[in-house]
Amino acid sequence: MFFYSLPILFHELNLITPSECFFIIMIVAVTLYFVSPKPSPETAPASDENYLLLAWLGEVNLINVFWPFFLLFNAIIFITDWSVKHAKITVSSWDDIHFVLLFPTVWWLVSVWRCSNYTRSAYWSALARIATLAVIAEYAVKLLIRVSYPRLFFDCEALLINYSSCF
Repeated sequence: MFFYSLPILFHELNLITPSECFFIIMIVAVTLYFVSPKPSPETAPASDENYLLLAWLGEVNLINVFWPFFLLFNAIIFITDWSVKHAKITVSSWDDIHFVLLFPTVWWLVSVWRCSNYTRSAYWSALARIATLAVIAEYAVKLLIRVSYPRLFFDCEALLINYSSCF
């Protein structure tokens, strides 16, 4: 997450400095720590029902909801960004991949927030919630770059077929 977009945000666009970003993250972290639900001493009830539905309803342990999607999401985003930076895929393919990932991201966000009481510590609950907010921020930064500053991110000279996407 933020592997390619954060350097563009800090150094090319100059919209925010790293120290300001750190300050905002710390304020959000402290706020989320205090508003996070109290950790439940017991684990989520085990069930053989649909995992996706149970996670959506908040009846799964936080670790089982957070880590699989977080690792898979970041791997897909990194590979997609690397591919478009090296002109292996087109800009419209990059758009499609991000659009397809948007709906599972909404499921993950809701599931993490609902399952955050099934953890051992309020710290883990707050950190998981910060990560979900970071994914939303990642989407916002990439949308800003895609709409307003595409030449900073995409290799427009190598994309002769889809050169119009760089404008």
